[in-house]
Amino acid sequence: MTILEFKVTLNQSNPPSDLSVQLQALWWDAKGNWKQAHDLIDHLNDNISAHIHAYLHRVEGDLWNARYWYNRAKQPEFNGTLQKEWEDLVERYI
Repeated sequence: MTILEFKVTLNQSNPPSDLSVQLQALWWDAKGNWKQAHDLIDHLNDNISAHIHAYLHRVEGDLWNARYWYNRAKQPEFNGTLQKEWEDLVERYI
């Protein structure tokens, strides 16, 4: 799947069933459902989930918490726009 194909699925009411939980979280975030996105990864401890978790707290505006999760993910804090980070994350983990 490409990022363009991923974006096309945003016209659906639910994410494709074959998406990883991390990509499902990004899908729900793109649909404006931050809580659903956060609930999917909040309890996970792997580095990819931590990276998505960091982004979601950045979306929320909680930069302290976002920095904590970037550190847990072993990733640098993202300095671009939220849209650019979302696209980078989708492309990285697709």
